[in-house]
Amino acid sequence: MTENDAGATPTDPWADIRPYRDEEVAAVLANLAGNRELLDALTRYRLPRLSHALPWLARTLAAYAIRRETRGVASVHDFQMRVAYYMERMIRTSTDDFRVEGLENLSPDTAYLFIGNHRDISLDPAFVNFALHQAGRDTVRIAIGDNLLKKPYVTDLMRLNKSFIVPRALRGKRAMLAAYQNLSGYIRHSIVEDNHSIWMAQREGRAKDGIDRTDPAIIKMLTMARRMEERNAPIGDAIAELRMVPVSISYEYDPCDLQKARELHALHSQGGYEKSEFEDIQSIVAGITGHKGRVELRFGKPLGPGFDTPEAVAAEIDRQVVSGYHLFPSHYLALEALGGAPELLDMSEVSDVDRAHFQARMKDVPAELRAWWLAQYANPVRSKAALLAGSDMT
Repeated sequence: MTENDAGATPTDPWADIRPYRDEEVAAVLANLAGNRELLDALTRYRLPRLSHALPWLARTLAAYAIRRETRGVASVHDFQMRVAYYMERMIRTSTDDFRVEGLENLSPDTAYLFIGNHRDISLDPAFVNFALHQAGRDTVRIAIGDNLLKKPYVTDLMRLNKSFIVPRALRGKRAMLAAYQNLSGYIRHSIVEDNHSIWMAQREGRAKDGIDRTDPAIIKMLTMARRMEERNAPIGDAIAELRMVPVSISYEYDPCDLQKARELHALHSQGGYEKSEFEDIQSIVAGITGHKGRVELRFGKPLGPGFDTPEAVAAEIDRQVVSGYHLFPSHYLALEALGGAPELLDMSEVSDVDRAHFQARMKDVPAELRAWWLAQYANPVRSKAALLAGSDMT
């Protein structure tokens, strides 16, 4: 909870976790323009020399920039239109192409729970939102873990952009159960009563190894509210009520691939990995600014009531996510470089330019990290092949 929150009340039971409302926007923006931590972070990134020599002046300039950029922003929609402008610029400067498939099969006036694979902290839901915006549809409310919200100003920025908070840092089973019941109630309220779509990842954390797998515990949480209200309600009814739609996003190149390889290598060789204080923020910046090549987003089909267990729901999400995942030349080139499974290689669309670009990127990867770096790109090929063969996708 941030200083802008008044806390949950009977008339606003989700005040601690929900996105900000229009009437809260002005106060939140005024607070951000005076937030010293935010101003210092901005000046260290944009005005490093001035922030060191004359920090007070750098902060003054940063505060002016915030007020200038948010002038005329009086609602959440206004704020998101500012985000859309920068999203358009990001796509123009850091991607070679962005394609959307499957959205035409979903009703523009119906709320869905989009549940997708997770490769980038901020861009996965951002691309979903941009696709919806371009199609003239309302944007989604975004589930974001409280582990990413270590600074109040980060929480404010995310909640201005229609994010709601998923608790991950609570201690004790009773506290976590209560928090998940509250979260489940909010998600159900958003879909069923507000008719407002939601995006959330299929599991906690990014798929750093390139293997997209849904956590059944998330399905249990999502169905908790309906099943508490109606104790004997079949899980399939709860799933159908949420209108769950699997979503696949595929990046030709991941700007954070080297950092992910470093983390995987540390976990394997040292048994653990300790993130630096600002590592998640740095990953967000790298994802936004780094070159991504081509990006493809594919919306699947809503899940119906024909499920008896969370595991069955998770398996169907996995099936749609993997089948909808687009394989780029980078994926096949990585599998080729690893030297395994030549029968899975489809090099028909791999050009000399693709190969040269891939080899140039791989050349910058330290030798001890190379296998982990390659696996991120090669594993989606293996997953799709396993799906087609009807075997386990590991």
